[in-house]
Amino acid sequence: MPPPVEAPPFDVAGVDLSARVADLEGIRAVNPHRHEFELLTAVVLLDPVRHLVVGFKDLGPDEFWTRGHFPGGPIMPGVLMCEAAAQLGNFYTISQKVVGPGVLMGLGGIDEARFYRPVRPGERLVIAAEGLRVHRRMTKFRATGFVNGERAFEAVVIGAPIGRLGDSAGA
Repeated sequence: MPPPVEAPPFDVAGVDLSARVADLEGIRAVNPHRHEFELLTAVVLLDPVRHLVVGFKDLGPDEFWTRGHFPGGPIMPGVLMCEAAAQLGNFYTISQKVVGPGVLMGLGGIDEARFYRPVRPGERLVIAAEGLRVHRRMTKFRATGFVNGERAFEAVVIGAPIGRLGDSAGA
């Protein structure tokens, strides 16, 4: 079994969550995800020198998964935590012009995923990600999610270009 992913190289508790690099509209200007698959509420830190990005998702009571995962005690599916981390990495990759205009980045893989606590409706999932490899052909971000300062998950999410926005290959 591989060792757990390390914590981010900075103190997440010191990040000002009221600061906004991008609110929901700013995220929409960069990421193509819409409707149920908008898994970020805000981006609050972006450091292109150290390839760091921090954002969060505020979970409401009517998230699409709450009815079935699990009835009477919903928890956010782990794969959606990883998808939120991938969307944060995508925001970084596109906003920092790592790939050209119109390139559609897709989830290329998830490595070393570990889940430590449930994430429930009404909570804020804060995700900190560090770019391990930030290149136009592939990105790798080490992501750690927190709820109220408590570690919820860790994973390395891999992004890869899968086409161009609007192409049937990217649909």
